[in-house]
Amino acid sequence: MFTTIEEFKRAWKNCSESTSKALAELTDKSLAQAVSKDDRTLGRIAWHLATAIPEMMGHVGLNIKGVGAEDPLPKTAAEIKKAYDTAAASLLEEVTKNWKDETLQIVDEMYGEKWPRGLTLRILIDHEIHHRGQMTVLMRQAGLKVPGIMGPSREEWTQYGMKPPEI
Repeated sequence: MFTTIEEFKRAWKNCSESTSKALAELTDKSLAQAVSKDDRTLGRIAWHLATAIPEMMGHVGLNIKGVGAEDPLPKTAAEIKKAYDTAAASLLEEVTKNWKDETLQIVDEMYGEKWPRGLTLRILIDHEIHHRGQMTVLMRQAGLKVPGIMGPSREEWTQYGMKPPEI
């Protein structure tokens, strides 16, 4: 749970930049990649990340610029990335402008539970990390480059003068 706005801002900046980096590697063709016919596609997961920010933060009184949860999945990866970047920047702006550290203690009804706003922000980030992990697996299956997020990706080790870890 976040207890200060500055804590959240640092964490969100890192999280949203990593997600944006991953989204930048998507291609229109890769949006159809799925583990099976019964699972979300790469495009659907990416779109879910873009729509989740305004949806979740609407429950805590923030007016986030972006798409709605019911908006249809775009046909292009560029549209998804743009929608995500808009919502991510808007969240940072809205929290910075409208909330103070004390605001993080306010409790809201969230999905049948009661969450302090500092917890809601933590869960938003954890939710994004979870789905970004799913995306990276589908990105590999689609033959895309996976950017380093929590350290270098397999393709990036040589940029650091190191050999990739053995499989």
